[in-house]
Amino acid sequence: MSIPLLEYAPASRNHRVEGFEVPGDEQARIFTTENKLAGSAMDELIAAAYRQIYNEQQMLSRHRQEGLESRLRSGQITVKEFIRGLVLSDSFRRLTYDSNNNYRFVEICIQRVLGRNAYSNREKLARSIVLATEGLQGFVESLLNSDEYRDAFGDNTVPYQRRRILPQRSKGETTFAHTARYGTDYRDKLPKPNLQALFGAGFTGPSMSSTRWAWQKNPPQGLVQAGRAITFGGAAFIVLLFLAVLLGF
Repeated sequence: MSIPLLEYAPASRNHRVEGFEVPGDEQARIFTTENKLAGSAMDELIAAAYRQIYNEQQMLSRHRQEGLESRLRSGQITVKEFIRGLVLSDSFRRLTYDSNNNYRFVEICIQRVLGRNAYSNREKLARSIVLATEGLQGFVESLLNSDEYRDAFGDNTVPYQRRRILPQRSKGETTFAHTARYGTDYRDKLPKPNLQALFGAGFTGPSMSSTRWAWQKNPPQGLVQAGRAITFGGAAFIVLLFLAVLLGF
């Protein structure tokens, strides 16, 4: 028996505010198949779906789900089912699910599927329990089949960041497309550049205030040799160019 979603208090967020929207460049563009779309319009809708789910950082040709695209173009599936396929794809699993803990992954999915930030840590905890007990597919189904998703996007609209900008504010919330696909815990596990191998064993680290002056007095031998090679190469090129001009006359 599955555990029901724990209760959490929906905090006040921009997307919950009703108001008159003034069209602008920063307002989210809505892509929907409510009306029959031509070829180029369908291409834009599919690109918007990839951008919303995969993020700008992952929009590479090898991550395309061409089978899903074909079924969407032919009307065999709805936009909602296309979104489901993207979130459950191997690319999304490897690049987003495998590189995050459950709390960070839940936060990302709330942003990309429901189009808003998580209300609180309480909501992250509640949805993380669903992810842990029902697996990735059960968690995704709980988002797509929720009343919130149905009321906001329905079956035919690509999710988007809802009410990112309020009229009385000069700037809106940071777009979800500009947030990293992994958290700080995964980032800290990534391999660090080997600066000692590049600059020599005497290099101690990024203390800019002291390192810059130390380099001026005793620069790394690698940089010295590279500078000499560039200088000698440039001088030789100038000499050859001068000789070629003289011989030309």
